[in-house]
Order: sequence, then C-alpha cells, then structure tokens
Amino acid sequence: MSTAIVVGAGIGGVIAAVALQRRGWQVTVLERAPELGEVGAGISVWPSAVAVLEELGVKGVEKASVQAKPAGMRKPDGRWVVGAADLGMELPVMIHRAQLHDLITAEFGPAVTVRTGYDVRTVTQDVDGVTVNGELRAELLVAADGIRSVVRGALYPQYAGPRYSGFTAYRGIADVDLDDGGGETWGRGQLFGFARLIDGRFYWYGTANRPAGTKSEPTVFESWHDPLPRLIAGSEKILQNDIYDLTLPLVPFVQGRVVLLGDAAHAMTPNLGRGACSAIEDAGALARHLGRTSDLSAALTAYDAERRPATTKLVKRSRSVGRLGQTENPVLCTIRDALFAVGGKLVALRARR
Repeated sequence: MSTAIVVGAGIGGVIAAVALQRRGWQVTVLERAPELGEVGAGISVWPSAVAVLEELGVKGVEKASVQAKPAGMRKPDGRWVVGAADLGMELPVMIHRAQLHDLITAEFGPAVTVRTGYDVRTVTQDVDGVTVNGELRAELLVAADGIRSVVRGALYPQYAGPRYSGFTAYRGIADVDLDDGGGETWGRGQLFGFARLIDGRFYWYGTANRPAGTKSEPTVFESWHDPLPRLIAGSEKILQNDIYDLTLPLVPFVQGRVVLLGDAAHAMTPNLGRGACSAIEDAGALARHLGRTSDLSAALTAYDAERRPATTKLVKRSRSVGRLGQTENPVLCTIRDALFAVGGKLVALRARR
C-alpha cells in the first residue's frame, strides 16, 4: 500500500487524508495542536466543493441553500443596493467550520492515523520518499499546514510568503431569531455580512481597515442598520483576525514528492468565500490525478498544472474585491454602489427575456 504524510489537520488536511484513503493510500496526519478539531466560525461551501465532498463520500452537506428571505447588498443605513436574486448568484451552503470538520473526519477509516501534538520541524526527501523530523517516512507528503506553512518555508526559503491586506476581520456565531435572508452591507472602509447556517444559527463577519496587530472591537457597526447590532450582541464569542493572503506569483505547488494544498499553497482573502472550497477542490484534484496514473511524478505535475493557475486567479480576484469593499474614498464608494445597482438591473432584465 502507498504511504502518505499529511501535515496539518484543518479542513484542507483532513479532506486530503480522506481523498488519499479513497485511492487506497495509508495516511498519517500530523497536527501540531493537542487535539483534533477546527476553530473559527462559519464558512461558505459552494456547489463545486459540495460536489467534491460528495464524490469523496462526505455526507451531510446539503447540495443547495434555500433562501426564503430577501438577501443582497445594502448600505449602512439599510437601503438596498442590489438583491442577490437580481445578480443571478448561485448560493453556497453555510456551515460552521467545526461541523464541516466533523463530517469529514467521520469518514476516517483504518487507513488514516492521526498524531496530535506533533510539531514538524524538518522535511527532507530523496528519490524514494520523504522524511519528517528524521523519523517518519512516506512516499508522499501533503503540506496543508496553513498560510505560514513550515513545509513551504523549507521548500522555498526565499519566498516572501504572507502579505497583509490592510484590514482586520471580526467573526461570530449568533443564536438569534431573525426574519432576514442576510447578505452584505458595504460602507467606507468597513464591510459587514451575515448568513444563516445549516443548523439555524447566523454566521456574521465584519471587516475594517486597521494597521496590522491592532486589537479592537466591532463597535463601528453598532450604528449600522438592523439586525447587525443584534447579531454582534447575540454572539457569545467574537474572533478577530488580521487578514493576509499569499504574495503573487504563487510558488509551484509540487517539489519532488511534496505537495502544497489549501492555504499553504494559495491563501486568499475571504472576500470571495472560496478559501476552504479551494482546499477541498485541491484534494479532489489530487485524488483524481493519482487515480489516473501510477506515475507519481506525472500525477503531481498534473495537479500543479490544474490547481496553481485556477487558484492564482482566485487570489487575484479576491484581493481586488477586498480593495473595492474596503475603499474609504466617498466618490469611489458612490460609483461602486451605483455600478452594483445598475449591474443587478441589467442581469434582472436579461433573465426576464
């Protein structure tokens, strides 16, 4: 049986383990944290990623999200800019990170071994395999150890790595009773969005332009339209994280027998809601290419050729949307909102033909 080591047990790492298991590999997952689990708030799982999860046997993630109430883009005073229906948007499934993580790890079988509390310090490789910390060896290593990947740093020590976006993010889960479909509200240098999770609670996020490392509270949104203040007040815990993505151009996702996956390969800002989805799609692509040929080098080359261009585009687009959403220039904000409104009307007119 072929052997693989997966470094990191976040969403990307555990779905990579499931994907390799499905291809008949023996997998060892190495996680630095003392316990297996996922922290954070909600994430959006778009239809393409839902399809990969279903293909890999992960059960419990609905194919579609039914939006019963109005949703779209608003101004801080509550006035609508454009509705999601007018933009013809496909809708993701909203799910808590921990819930998705549990659904994926539920598919672990005897072929997957998890070692927690394990700190990866060194990675070496030769023509026959990869060695971690001079003691663990496998034919393949999948680095899913996040934006500050130790493995990527060892492979590409000259790479600049994470780049600060210029804004911080607040996130929370609110257990409140709302008659609102959610969406996003764009202000000047601030943005707020929320959506109902599969379990009925609401996931919300807010962003604000801040210097890196500045600790703050989401007080700027207290004067924004209902129900935004209620969502914040109804959250037991509020997380704050400065937002980084990876410097472009991205490094190759493959070097010898080592593969980069998820944020270790292509961390992006959350503005498109595609970060976790891209990691899931990485795992699906890796499994697919490994299944098409017994030539490991050819399979990994095909993986890089597919995933690096696709995710490079997403990193660029997400960064651009972030800049648009976080602009503080009042003239640009007015133009931005007008363009969204006109675009929505054009899409709606085309749909009626």
